[in-house]
Amino acid sequence: MSIFPTKILLATDGFKEARLAARTAVVLADKTDSELHVVNVGLQDYGYPIYAVPELEEVRGIAEEVTKEARKLLGAEVEQVEAAGGSVAKAHLGIGRPEVEIVRLAKEIGAGLIAMGSRGRGGIRRSLMGSVSDSLVRHAHCPVMVVRVEKG
Repeated sequence: MSIFPTKILLATDGFKEARLAARTAVVLADKTDSELHVVNVGLQDYGYPIYAVPELEEVRGIAEEVTKEARKLLGAEVEQVEAAGGSVAKAHLGIGRPEVEIVRLAKEIGAGLIAMGSRGRGGIRRSLMGSVSDSLVRHAHCPVMVVRVEKG
């Protein structure tokens, strides 16, 4: 049994921190002979107040747009991984809450490591908005590698 993961799940959102995490995951997958999977989760937030009930067709249109944008971003991330010399075993698209979808997918594919970037929100902002990386560290069945860009 190897101490290295056999599958690495790269969770990406397209920000510069995610690009650094992608480069890191590519190197790690190459060095450990691991499969690299990439996931992007489109947020399922339609922007309506909790008391407003939009028309079904309006919700469908928004959901389709969210899915289209997430798919486009996922394709761009896969291209970046391949441009960095990596090989993507499979690209996954999720819709919903990123922390929930990433944990579910990691378990489903048997990932040995989740890699992701972090924008490093601090204090009040993180407590109000939450942090996907914080949630993944607490709830994932496997180790989570959070990559940060140096500030300076």
